[in-house]
Order: sequence, then structure tokens, then C-alpha cells
Amino acid sequence: MGKFGLKGNTTRNGVIKTILNRWRTEGSQTAGFEGERPGGLRSSGSGEGKPVTENALAESPQEFANRLGLSFKSFFLLSRALTHRSYLNEHPEAIEDNERLEFLGDAVLDFVVGAWLYNRYPDMPEGDLTRMRSVLVSTEQLAEFARKVDLGRALRLGKGEMQAGGRDRPALLCDAFEAVIGAIYLDSGIDGVRRFIEPMLETAADEILSKQTIEDPKSMLQEWAQGQGFQAPRYIVRSSSGPEHSKQFEVDVLIDGQIYGSGIGSSKQAATKAAAADALHRLGLLDD
Repeated sequence: MGKFGLKGNTTRNGVIKTILNRWRTEGSQTAGFEGERPGGLRSSGSGEGKPVTENALAESPQEFANRLGLSFKSFFLLSRALTHRSYLNEHPEAIEDNERLEFLGDAVLDFVVGAWLYNRYPDMPEGDLTRMRSVLVSTEQLAEFARKVDLGRALRLGKGEMQAGGRDRPALLCDAFEAVIGAIYLDSGIDGVRRFIEPMLETAADEILSKQTIEDPKSMLQEWAQGQGFQAPRYIVRSSSGPEHSKQFEVDVLIDGQIYGSGIGSSKQAATKAAAADALHRLGLLDD
């Protein structure tokens, strides 16, 4: 039966009852987090003689919300948004990680950022609006937003992820930031998301325009290649290394069968972008 692999009605009924009890317990505790240690870990008595983990010292969801001035009706949502799948693997009592909220937050961000750009820059052409949105919702930029609000401090991570520096890993921070956006949307709607993200967008957009980094290097390279009569560039993963939670990808970009650039990144997306930028540097089309 799904991931439980259970047989028999008695066993199923017992598991269903356990799950429902967990939901009731989580729901009652997350409303005020009674009986939980900072970081969302449940206290089990006095705790004497037990080692204090990094998660136990992490910022709790209420502390995170209070620090940022966020008003949550359901701290259960925020707790889920701050829970990485590596934590769930080590703590079966936790109900859900943040991946579903990440999916929702990604879609909400695309809409909110697009609408903000449309209203903020009424004379900007459609192509520039698209490129600007691409930069503002990129892994690197969302990870930077996460750092600005010190999101890593409030994350619940597994031991391996913590030891690998997960609290400052760009891909993980980006995903967690999207999950927080998803939680804010479910709790406070689009207006709540706008209040949270628009001040950050204002600062980031000014920096992007002042540095003239609106152009995505992959788009720039494709325009150059097609202008020269070539097919669109092809990106090939040369290698990947490292543990599953902290991989590094090496990517080559080929035009007309020749390698024009190479890049390394913590995700395939980041590595292909770095490869495109490397190719533009070699062609003299992008300044340092």
C-alpha cells in the first residue's frame, strides 16, 4: 500500500489511525507550537542527557515570522515550508516536507513578479520584461533573497544536509524561499505575497538595471548563434560529482559541433548558464 508496503485491513486501519493522530497533534501544536523546541522539534520530557542538535537550536517558525513581520494564521504551513526532505527522512514523525509548497510558490512567484514588472515599468518592451522576470526568479536571485532574510537559520535539515552546508546552498535556499512564498499565499493570499516580496524586487530590479544584467546569457548566446547562421546552442552535461544532496555539474555548450564554453554549477540550470556566459566572454560579447 504505497510506500508503507502494508497488507491486511487491521494493519491499514492502525496506520490510518496513527496518521490521523499525527495530523491532529501537528495541527494543535503548530497553532501555538506548544511542546516544541525551537526549530519545530518536539520536546520529550526534560531532555536531560540528550545531545542538543543544530535543528534544536535553529530559529522556530514563530521566531522567523516575528522577525520578518509576517502574520501567519497557520504556523503549520510555515513549519512545512521550512522542512527539507532530508529532515523528513530522519524524522518519521514529521508529516510533510516543503516540496509541494515549493511547486506552488514557483507558480505564484512567476505571476506576482510578472504583474509587478508590468506595472513598475510601463514602457518596457515585452522581451525585456520576460528577461527581467527570468533574472528575478532565477535560482541565484531567489537564493540571494533567502540570504537577505536569513532563511537558512530557520530551516529544518537532515544531519547530512547540515554537514554539507545546506543552510547556504543556493539550490536549497531557492527551493525553501519558493516554499515560504507558497505558504504565505495559502495563508494570506496574493496580497500577502506582494507585501513580502515587492520591497525585495524593487531593490533587486534597480541593481539589475544598473549593472545591465537583464540579458540572460543563454538567450544572448542563442541570438548570436542564430545571427551567424548556426543552429541553437546545445548543452551537454560532461560530468556530475558529489553526494546527492550537494552535486556539482560540469556542462559544455556546443555550437555547430564545436565547444564554445564550459561551466560548473550546483544545478544543471546554473551550469548551463555559466557555460553560456563563458562562451560570451570568449567571443568578446560579455564584459567581466
